[in-house]
Amino acid sequence: MKTNAEIKAVIFDAYGTLFDVYSVGALAEELFPGHGKALANLWRDRQIDYTRIRTLCNQYIDFWEITKDALRFSCAALKLDLTDEKFDKLMQQYAHLAAFSENLEVLKKLKTKGLGLGILSNGTRQMIDSAIDSAQMQGYFDHILTVEAIRKFKTVPEVYQLGPDTFNVDVSEILFVSSNGWDACGATWFGYQTLWVNRAGMPLEELHVSPTVIGSTLEDVFQLIGN
Repeated sequence: MKTNAEIKAVIFDAYGTLFDVYSVGALAEELFPGHGKALANLWRDRQIDYTRIRTLCNQYIDFWEITKDALRFSCAALKLDLTDEKFDKLMQQYAHLAAFSENLEVLKKLKTKGLGLGILSNGTRQMIDSAIDSAQMQGYFDHILTVEAIRKFKTVPEVYQLGPDTFNVDVSEILFVSSNGWDACGATWFGYQTLWVNRAGMPLEELHVSPTVIGSTLEDVFQLIGN
C-alpha cells in the first residue's frame, strides 16, 4: 500500500457504489422474461457511453434524460417492446435503487470518526436525494456534489475538482470511493486517494494507473482509514 496523507474526508460515487444500478434487473426480468440481465447491463453501459459522448462534444443534457435515452436505445437494441407503462416502471425503479447491504453500517462508523462525508455523482441532485431517501441514508453526508453546475460528466477534471473545493482540503487528503474502475482511475489521476470497490471481480482497466486500494465491498474503506 502506498504512503498517503491523512484522510480528512471521504467522497463516494453514487451509482454502483452506494446504490445498486443492476438491481433494476429484477424488474426488467419481470417485464421482459429472459432479458432482465441483458437489459440492465446494456442500459448501464449505454448510459455511461452517452455521458462521455456528450461531454466530448459539449452537448450536455442531465443524467436523468441520459438515463431515459439509454433505456430506449437498449430496449430497441434487444428488440423489446418498451411500452409507456414499462418505461415509467423502469425509470421509477431507477429513481429508487436498492443500496448494498453493508453501506449503512459503514457510513455510521465513518460518521463517528469525524470525517467529512460526501457524494460526487453524475446524477442530478433530485436523483441523488431520491436515492438517499429510499436507502434511508439521510443525515450521513455533509455535501452532495453533482455535475449540473459544470454541465460535464466524469472523468473531466472539473468534476473531481468539486471535492477539494467544497471540503476545503488538499485533494490528497480525500479518499474517493467508486465501484466503477474507470472512475477510480480518473480520480487517482486527479490526485485523490482512491478505493475501487470491485464488486464484480473485474480486471483493472488498462490505463496504466492503479487505485490506492482495490477491495470488494464498501467495508474496505477501513484499509485506508483504520478501524
